[in-house]
This record gives sequence, C-alpha cells and structure tokens, in this order.
Amino acid sequence: MMIDLHAHSRASDGTQGPADVLASAAEAGLDVVALTDHDTTSGWDEAAAAVARTGVVLVRGTEISCHHAGVSIHLLSYLHDPQEPGLRAEMDRSRDSRLHRAETMVARLGADLPLTWEDVLEQVDGDATVGRPHIADALVAKGLAADRGEAFATVLSTRSPYFVGHYAPDAVEAVRLVRAAGGVPVFAHPLAVMRGRVVGDDVVEEMVDAGLLGLEVHHRDHDEAAVRHLEELAASLDLLVTGSSDYHGAGKENRLGERTTSPAVLEAVEAHGRLGLVRP
Repeated sequence: MMIDLHAHSRASDGTQGPADVLASAAEAGLDVVALTDHDTTSGWDEAAAAVARTGVVLVRGTEISCHHAGVSIHLLSYLHDPQEPGLRAEMDRSRDSRLHRAETMVARLGADLPLTWEDVLEQVDGDATVGRPHIADALVAKGLAADRGEAFATVLSTRSPYFVGHYAPDAVEAVRLVRAAGGVPVFAHPLAVMRGRVVGDDVVEEMVDAGLLGLEVHHRDHDEAAVRHLEELAASLDLLVTGSSDYHGAGKENRLGERTTSPAVLEAVEAHGRLGLVRP
C-alpha cells in the first residue's frame, strides 16, 4: 500500500486544485494521500468529492505554521475537527496575519518593481491562504523571476529587505490545540536544516509532553544522518514515524509518493483521530 501523508493544493501554496491532487495521486500509484494545506481546511470538501472518482483514500489534514523560541516549526495535524474553537481561532489568526504580511511585502516590492497586489491576487485560487508562493508566482508571471526557486532565493528570502514576518502560535501550544480538536499532531520535516534553524531534541520532548504523536522522518529535506537520528528519537519517545512527499504540484520538485508511510502507522493515525478517512 502506497501512503503519502503530506501534500498541498491551491487552497494554500500548491499549483493544483484539491481534486487534481487526488487525480495526480492516483496517477502516481498512491492508495492514500493526505491533503495538508497551510493553516486551512478549505480544500477538504473538494478533495473528498474526488475520492470516489479517483479511488484514492483521503486523509484530511492541515500544516500549521508555528514557532518556538524564534525558530519556525511546521506541525501536521490529521483528522481533527475543523470547527473546534481553539484551533480554528489560531488558524484564522495565522491566515489573517499571512494576508497582511503579503500585502506589506507586495507594497515594498512595488516600490522598486512593477508588481501590484492585483498581480498577486491573480495567482490565488478562491479563499486560499495567501503567502509568499503566490507573490513568487506573480513575479514569474510578470517576468521578474525565472521560477519560484529564484524568487525565494532573492527578493522573497528571509534575508531580503522586502521580507515581513507573520504571526504563528507556539508549537507546544499548537500541539495541545490539535489534540483538543481530536487531531493527530506530527512534527513536519523537523531536521530540514536547508530551510533555516531547527530545534533540538529538548523541544521535541516538550511537544511530546503536550501530546505530539509523530515525527515526519522520511522527507527529501532530511539526509541519511538526519533520518537515523529521527528514527532513534522516535523510538525513544514512542512516536509514530511517517514519510511524505510534501508535494506542491509544479511549485516544487517534490513528487507524490517519493517518501511513504507504513499501513500500520496510518492505522494508528486513524485510531487517534476524531475524523475518519474518506474512502471510495
């Protein structure tokens, strides 16, 4: 059984609609895929409607942007109740902050480059969470960058004078909120050092004390040493081990099914989650 527990659609920063992500998952030979858009569940219904047509089982999820002591952390939440007030309020606050951040960054960029907010909105699908990838796509569409990679390496870099931060909840508190909403919290790509600073094992232990249930160990941003360390850490803390592609369509090189999760772990995720899997 082929199981990929981390994929994005145009509901956040992917390049395909939620239904198209499931169609691509079927083409890639996947049996199960998780839709985990950033700080939103807006793609769930469209993805669920595509299950019967594609034959791919859907795990409804979200990737929550967090931080701890100034370090960015991404937390995957699977099968939580999207109406639970605490978690929903934090996700709404993050989405609003992302929107204002994007508006401010575009205003700064527009002072030096022929880029407008309207250009960015043309790259946003419906009520998707607006983020730097949409600004990158607008830069590409205007001929101001060759691709997303160039945009992120230059004017959208965290070191760029155009960069603006955004609100994100503390990761330990986010774990508590996910568990309160009946979700299954898994630390996404915890040792992806190429993305920036990472937290130590002590922070993972704090998150475990708050209810963390898993680590995304098998990810293209982890080298062999990172995988070995995370496998040992997961074993010592009795955590689930997942593997995922972190698929974004054409937005990144990541391919569906390039890293996978075992059926036993999927069974455990479903057992801990408030929602069930969406099956054909």
